[in-house]
Amino acid sequence: MAIEAAVARAAYASDPGVSRGRLYPEPASPTRNAFRRDCDRIIHSTAFRRLAHKTQVFVFHEGDHFRTRLTHTLEVTQIARSLARALGLDEDLAEALALAHDLGHPPFGHAGERALDRCLATCGGFDHNAQTLRVVTALERRYPAFDGLNLSWETLEGLVKHNGPLTLRDGSPTGRYRERGVPHAIELYANSPEATPEARLHDLELWSFASAEAQLAALADDIAYDAHDIDDGLRAGLFALDELADVPHVGDILRAIRGQFPVLDPPRLVHELIRRLITEMIEDVIAETGRRLRALAPRTADDVRYAPAAVGAFSPAMAEADRAIKGFLYPRMYRHERIMRIMGDAERVVDELFERYSRNPEDIPADWAHAADGAGQRLIADFIAGMTDRYALIEHARLFDTTPELR
Repeated sequence: MAIEAAVARAAYASDPGVSRGRLYPEPASPTRNAFRRDCDRIIHSTAFRRLAHKTQVFVFHEGDHFRTRLTHTLEVTQIARSLARALGLDEDLAEALALAHDLGHPPFGHAGERALDRCLATCGGFDHNAQTLRVVTALERRYPAFDGLNLSWETLEGLVKHNGPLTLRDGSPTGRYRERGVPHAIELYANSPEATPEARLHDLELWSFASAEAQLAALADDIAYDAHDIDDGLRAGLFALDELADVPHVGDILRAIRGQFPVLDPPRLVHELIRRLITEMIEDVIAETGRRLRALAPRTADDVRYAPAAVGAFSPAMAEADRAIKGFLYPRMYRHERIMRIMGDAERVVDELFERYSRNPEDIPADWAHAADGAGQRLIADFIAGMTDRYALIEHARLFDTTPELR
């Protein structure tokens, strides 16, 4: 039996022993390091449990075998840990980032996000990454001494910057934030006059890259999306297996499996396709990231943060395959007539809930409104974003005469 070789901890791995700390200082745990403690707090949070009933692509009642936000999160976590282990990085930090990366998603997936973004158009819009920060720093209320989960600096910066810097060194927004600015919740946490004195001291350095662990967690998300959305799309009958034959890399894997197992039944064939795709994408990230790290030769985690380019990446060929997979899935799955119809109804549910609460704030449960950190439109957005698909439909049915079935 082959035994996985242990990889020595890299000099540029994030070290929980020298973490930049928590917003509110706490005594160290005698049994867990800082990043392991973050994982545990995320797993035990209310927001994490709600992921079980939040849409990935298919609404919760469409079938027991489709991914939910929770199962997607667990799959991303497994991939992130595998990548971190192979590259000598901190597995606990990679796990914490993967576990928390979707906590800010509203009900009904990206449909709910689009609706909330429209509803908040006059006050900064809605961004699920920014909402994740808000969940873990303000909206979870479990501890007597602070709001939020009081996660370590490395976890917070990874959640905010796993897709790269948000600003230039002078603070001006960059990349996809250039047009609309840094999302409200992130700006509120660290950069605005409204930020708490503690948060201003907990500068997330929006101008720099995140840790190598955070960069790999983002790639793990891409790998899970590509592979498992193919799986779910096939299961739902949105496209046929043979349509994948012309997709770069995927088609090659499919032909290799059929050559090796010419009479394999379709369920095993699909599983083998997904298994090999995940494996090859993981191995590609390990090879490309290892190459970039050798070229950079970082000696500390900060050397990775302050590098001129990301270290975590697909190779050029796999990056092209990733784009091709997403290009295949977009019209056949995310924009499929059936999905668009259901998600259109879901957006209407969110729009109507937001409008109703705006006109009649007394309709928001009193215990939630009294405990909330905010007012007006942001309070409403926080309430709706925390809903599961099921609760959003229940609330809509309570407040309106007709509620769509989302089928």
